[in-house]
Amino acid sequence: MQTLSYRSVFISDLHLGTANAQAEYLLDFLQHVRCDYLFLNGDIFDIWKMRTRRWHWPLIKTRLLQRIMEMAGSGVQVVYVPGNHDAFFRDYLGCEIAGVQVCRQYEHRLANGGRALVLHGDEFDGLVRHNRLLKLLGNMGYEALMWLNRINHHWRRRSGRCYWSLSRAIKQQVPNARSYIEKYEQAALKHARERGFDTIICGHIHQACLRKENGVTYANSGDWVEHCTALVEHIDGRLELLDWVNQSQQLLDATKLLDQNRDRQAAAI
Repeated sequence: MQTLSYRSVFISDLHLGTANAQAEYLLDFLQHVRCDYLFLNGDIFDIWKMRTRRWHWPLIKTRLLQRIMEMAGSGVQVVYVPGNHDAFFRDYLGCEIAGVQVCRQYEHRLANGGRALVLHGDEFDGLVRHNRLLKLLGNMGYEALMWLNRINHHWRRRSGRCYWSLSRAIKQQVPNARSYIEKYEQAALKHARERGFDTIICGHIHQACLRKENGVTYANSGDWVEHCTALVEHIDGRLELLDWVNQSQQLLDATKLLDQNRDRQAAAI
Protein backbone atom coordinates (compact mmCIF):
# COMPACT_ATOMS: atom_id res chain seq x y z
CA MET A 1 0.00 0.00 0.00
CA GLN A 2 1.27 3.47 -0.82
CA THR A 3 2.58 5.94 1.76
CA LEU A 4 0.35 8.92 2.50
CA SER A 5 2.08 12.27 3.04
CA TYR A 6 0.54 15.11 5.04
CA ARG A 7 1.82 18.18 6.84
CA SER A 8 -0.16 17.41 10.02
CA VAL A 9 -2.21 14.55 11.43
CA PHE A 10 -4.72 14.97 14.28
CA ILE A 11 -6.09 11.96 16.17
CA SER A 12 -8.11 11.77 19.38
CA ASP A 13 -10.18 9.49 21.60
CA LEU A 14 -8.43 6.15 21.28
CA HIS A 15 -9.10 5.16 24.92
CA LEU A 16 -6.16 2.80 25.34
CA GLY A 17 -6.78 0.60 28.35
CA THR A 18 -10.29 -0.33 27.27
CA ALA A 19 -11.38 -3.22 25.09
CA ASN A 20 -13.02 -0.70 22.76
CA ALA A 21 -9.80 0.87 21.42
CA GLN A 22 -9.29 0.05 17.73
CA ALA A 23 -5.51 0.10 18.15
CA GLU A 24 -4.84 -2.19 15.18
CA TYR A 25 -6.54 0.23 12.78
CA LEU A 26 -4.65 3.24 14.17
CA LEU A 27 -1.34 1.36 14.01
CA ASP A 28 -2.05 0.46 10.40
CA PHE A 29 -2.86 4.11 9.65
CA LEU A 30 0.32 5.46 11.27
CA GLN A 31 2.45 2.87 9.48
CA HIS A 32 1.25 4.28 6.16
CA VAL A 33 1.55 7.98 7.04
CA ARG A 34 4.40 10.46 6.80
CA CYS A 35 3.90 13.88 8.39
CA ASP A 36 5.69 16.81 10.02
CA TYR A 37 3.27 17.17 12.94
CA LEU A 38 1.31 14.55 14.86
CA PHE A 39 -1.28 15.80 17.36
CA LEU A 40 -2.58 13.37 19.99
CA ASN A 41 -5.64 15.35 20.90
CA GLY A 42 -6.86 13.85 24.16
CA ASP A 43 -8.26 10.61 25.59
CA ILE A 44 -5.45 8.62 24.01
CA PHE A 45 -5.36 6.70 27.29
CA ASP A 46 -8.38 5.93 29.42
CA ILE A 47 -6.99 6.40 32.92
CA TRP A 48 -10.50 6.05 34.35
CA LYS A 49 -10.63 2.46 33.12
CA MET A 50 -6.99 1.72 33.92
CA ARG A 51 -7.63 2.54 37.58
CA THR A 52 -10.02 -0.43 37.75
CA ARG A 53 -9.35 -4.15 37.47
CA ARG A 54 -11.13 -4.30 34.12
CA TRP A 55 -8.52 -2.55 32.01
CA HIS A 56 -7.38 -4.18 28.78
CA TRP A 57 -3.86 -4.07 27.25
CA PRO A 58 -2.94 -6.53 24.47
CA LEU A 59 0.47 -6.37 22.75
CA ILE A 60 -0.91 -4.38 19.78
CA LYS A 61 -1.32 -1.34 22.04
CA THR A 62 2.34 -1.45 23.05
CA ARG A 63 3.29 -1.70 19.37
CA LEU A 64 1.17 1.36 18.66
CA LEU A 65 2.98 3.39 21.34
CA GLN A 66 6.30 2.20 19.91
CA ARG A 67 5.27 3.49 16.48
CA ILE A 68 4.43 6.91 17.94
CA MET A 69 7.81 7.00 19.70
CA GLU A 70 9.50 6.05 16.41
CA MET A 71 7.78 8.98 14.69
CA ALA A 72 8.88 11.37 17.44
CA GLY A 73 12.43 10.04 17.19
CA SER A 74 12.50 10.47 13.41
CA GLY A 75 11.83 14.21 13.53
CA VAL A 76 8.04 14.37 13.64
CA GLN A 77 6.84 17.01 16.12
CA VAL A 78 4.46 15.06 18.34
CA VAL A 79 2.14 17.12 20.57
CA TYR A 80 -0.01 15.50 23.25
CA VAL A 81 -3.03 17.47 24.50
CA PRO A 82 -4.53 15.41 27.37
CA GLY A 83 -8.31 15.05 27.60
CA ASN A 84 -10.64 14.33 30.49
CA HIS A 85 -10.04 10.55 30.44
CA ASP A 86 -6.27 11.02 30.52
CA ALA A 87 -6.23 14.22 32.59
CA PHE A 88 -3.50 12.58 34.69
CA PHE A 89 -1.02 13.89 32.10
CA ARG A 90 -2.15 17.48 32.69
CA ASP A 91 0.17 17.36 35.69
CA TYR A 92 3.03 17.29 33.18
CA LEU A 93 2.11 20.31 31.05
CA GLY A 94 5.15 21.90 29.49
CA CYS A 95 7.18 18.70 29.81
CA GLU A 96 8.54 16.49 27.07
CA ILE A 97 8.08 12.74 27.48
CA ALA A 98 10.09 10.52 25.11
CA GLY A 99 10.11 13.31 22.54
CA VAL A 100 6.39 14.07 22.96
CA GLN A 101 5.45 17.62 24.00
CA VAL A 102 2.60 17.80 26.55
CA CYS A 103 0.33 20.89 26.29
CA ARG A 104 -3.04 21.94 27.70
CA GLN A 105 -3.84 23.43 24.30
CA TYR A 106 -1.75 24.33 21.27
CA GLU A 107 -1.81 27.12 18.71
CA HIS A 108 -0.95 25.61 15.33
CA ARG A 109 -0.12 27.77 12.34
CA LEU A 110 -1.57 26.15 9.23
CA ALA A 111 0.44 26.14 6.01
CA ASN A 112 -1.98 28.68 4.49
CA GLY A 113 -1.34 31.11 7.37
CA GLY A 114 -4.48 30.34 9.35
CA ARG A 115 -4.40 30.18 13.15
CA ALA A 116 -5.76 26.92 14.55
CA LEU A 117 -6.46 26.25 18.22
CA VAL A 118 -5.96 22.57 19.14
CA LEU A 119 -7.63 21.36 22.34
CA HIS A 120 -9.46 18.25 23.47
CA GLY A 121 -12.81 19.96 23.96
CA ASP A 122 -14.15 18.55 27.23
CA GLU A 123 -14.47 22.14 28.46
CA PHE A 124 -17.42 22.54 26.04
CA ASP A 125 -19.31 19.52 27.31
CA GLY A 126 -21.96 20.58 29.83
CA LEU A 127 -22.51 16.97 30.89
CA VAL A 128 -18.92 16.69 32.05
CA ARG A 129 -18.74 20.15 33.62
CA HIS A 130 -22.07 20.58 35.36
CA ASN A 131 -24.03 17.42 36.11
CA ARG A 132 -22.38 14.39 37.73
CA LEU A 133 -25.60 12.34 37.77
CA LEU A 134 -26.15 12.74 34.04
CA LYS A 135 -22.49 11.94 33.50
CA LEU A 136 -22.84 8.69 35.49
CA LEU A 137 -25.99 7.64 33.65
CA GLY A 138 -24.40 8.53 30.32
CA ASN A 139 -21.30 6.45 31.11
CA MET A 140 -23.43 3.44 32.05
CA GLY A 141 -25.38 3.63 28.78
CA TYR A 142 -22.18 4.14 26.80
CA GLU A 143 -20.55 1.06 28.34
CA ALA A 144 -23.56 -1.07 27.37
CA LEU A 145 -23.51 0.32 23.84
CA MET A 146 -19.80 -0.36 23.43
CA TRP A 147 -20.29 -3.92 24.72
CA LEU A 148 -22.75 -4.49 21.89
CA ASN A 149 -20.31 -2.89 19.46
CA ARG A 150 -17.52 -5.29 20.51
CA ILE A 151 -19.78 -8.32 20.02
CA ASN A 152 -20.78 -7.07 16.58
CA HIS A 153 -17.14 -6.40 15.62
CA HIS A 154 -16.06 -9.88 16.80
CA TRP A 155 -18.81 -11.53 14.77
CA ARG A 156 -17.99 -9.53 11.61
CA ARG A 157 -14.28 -10.32 11.93
CA ARG A 158 -14.96 -14.06 12.30
CA SER A 159 -17.15 -13.94 9.19
CA GLY A 160 -14.48 -12.07 7.19
CA ARG A 161 -16.27 -8.73 7.09
CA CYS A 162 -14.68 -5.32 7.63
CA TYR A 163 -15.28 -3.12 10.65
CA TRP A 164 -18.69 -1.45 10.94
CA SER A 165 -19.85 0.55 13.93
CA LEU A 166 -23.10 -0.72 15.42
CA SER A 167 -22.89 1.93 18.15
CA ARG A 168 -22.77 4.72 15.56
CA ALA A 169 -25.86 3.34 13.82
CA ILE A 170 -27.74 3.18 17.12
CA LYS A 171 -26.72 6.67 18.24
CA GLN A 172 -27.86 8.14 14.93
CA GLN A 173 -31.39 7.04 15.87
CA VAL A 174 -31.38 8.96 19.18
CA PRO A 175 -33.64 12.01 18.68
CA ASN A 176 -31.65 14.43 20.87
CA ALA A 177 -28.19 13.40 19.69
CA ARG A 178 -28.01 15.91 16.83
CA SER A 179 -29.19 18.72 19.10
CA TYR A 180 -26.54 17.90 21.67
CA ILE A 181 -23.77 17.77 19.03
CA GLU A 182 -24.91 21.07 17.52
CA LYS A 183 -24.74 22.81 20.91
CA TYR A 184 -21.26 21.44 21.45
CA GLU A 185 -20.09 22.64 18.04
CA GLN A 186 -21.56 26.10 18.59
CA ALA A 187 -19.76 26.37 21.94
CA ALA A 188 -16.46 25.48 20.25
CA LEU A 189 -17.02 27.96 17.42
CA LYS A 190 -17.83 30.73 19.90
CA HIS A 191 -14.66 29.94 21.83
CA ALA A 192 -12.58 30.25 18.65
CA ARG A 193 -14.21 33.54 17.56
CA GLU A 194 -13.72 35.17 20.94
CA ARG A 195 -10.01 34.35 20.83
CA GLY A 196 -9.43 35.33 17.21
CA PHE A 197 -8.73 31.90 15.75
CA ASP A 198 -9.63 30.90 12.19
CA THR A 199 -9.98 27.21 13.10
CA ILE A 200 -10.69 25.17 16.19
CA ILE A 201 -9.64 21.50 16.26
CA CYS A 202 -11.00 19.21 18.96
CA GLY A 203 -12.23 15.71 19.72
CA HIS A 204 -14.05 14.44 22.82
CA ILE A 205 -17.57 13.78 21.49
CA HIS A 206 -16.61 10.94 19.08
CA GLN A 207 -18.27 12.74 16.18
CA ALA A 208 -15.99 13.67 13.28
CA CYS A 209 -16.91 16.90 11.54
CA LEU A 210 -15.35 19.54 9.30
CA ARG A 211 -17.40 22.64 8.53
CA LYS A 212 -17.07 26.39 8.27
CA GLU A 213 -19.46 28.91 9.81
CA ASN A 214 -19.16 32.69 9.59
CA GLY A 215 -15.49 32.52 8.70
CA VAL A 216 -14.46 30.05 11.43
CA THR A 217 -13.74 26.37 10.75
CA TYR A 218 -14.85 23.72 13.23
CA ALA A 219 -12.87 20.48 12.91
CA ASN A 220 -13.42 17.41 15.06
CA SER A 221 -11.08 14.47 14.47
CA GLY A 222 -13.62 11.92 15.71
CA ASP A 223 -12.32 8.79 17.45
CA TRP A 224 -10.68 5.36 17.17
CA VAL A 225 -13.30 3.55 19.23
CA GLU A 226 -16.35 3.66 17.00
CA HIS A 227 -15.36 5.43 13.77
CA CYS A 228 -11.59 5.19 13.09
CA THR A 229 -11.30 8.74 11.76
CA ALA A 230 -8.47 11.27 11.60
CA LEU A 231 -8.12 14.89 10.58
CA VAL A 232 -5.22 15.72 8.28
CA GLU A 233 -3.66 18.94 7.02
CA HIS A 234 -2.32 18.86 3.46
CA ILE A 235 0.87 20.61 2.44
CA ASP A 236 -1.15 23.64 1.29
CA GLY A 237 -3.00 23.97 4.64
CA ARG A 238 -6.22 22.35 3.45
CA LEU A 239 -7.95 20.19 6.09
CA GLU A 240 -9.57 16.84 5.34
CA LEU A 241 -11.28 14.12 7.35
CA LEU A 242 -10.23 10.52 6.73
CA ASP A 243 -12.28 7.43 7.48
CA TRP A 244 -9.47 4.88 7.69
CA VAL A 245 -11.64 1.77 7.36
CA ASN A 246 -12.95 2.98 3.99
CA GLN A 247 -9.73 4.73 2.96
CA SER A 248 -7.54 1.70 3.57
CA GLN A 249 -9.90 -0.55 1.65
CA GLN A 250 -9.86 1.85 -1.32
CA LEU A 251 -6.05 1.95 -1.26
CA LEU A 252 -5.87 -1.85 -1.07
CA ASP A 253 -8.27 -2.16 -4.01
CA ALA A 254 -6.20 0.32 -6.02
CA THR A 255 -2.99 -1.58 -5.22
CA LYS A 256 -4.56 -4.90 -6.23
CA LEU A 257 -5.77 -3.38 -9.52
CA LEU A 258 -2.31 -1.98 -10.23
CA ASP A 259 -0.72 -5.36 -9.54
CA GLN A 260 -3.23 -7.08 -11.82
CA ASN A 261 -2.48 -4.62 -14.65
CA ARG A 262 1.27 -5.22 -14.22
CA ASP A 263 0.71 -8.98 -14.33
CA ARG A 264 -1.29 -8.64 -17.58
CA GLN A 265 1.40 -6.46 -19.14
CA ALA A 266 4.12 -8.91 -18.09
CA ALA A 267 2.14 -11.84 -19.54
CA ALA A 268 1.66 -10.00 -22.85
CA ILE A 269 5.41 -9.48 -23.36
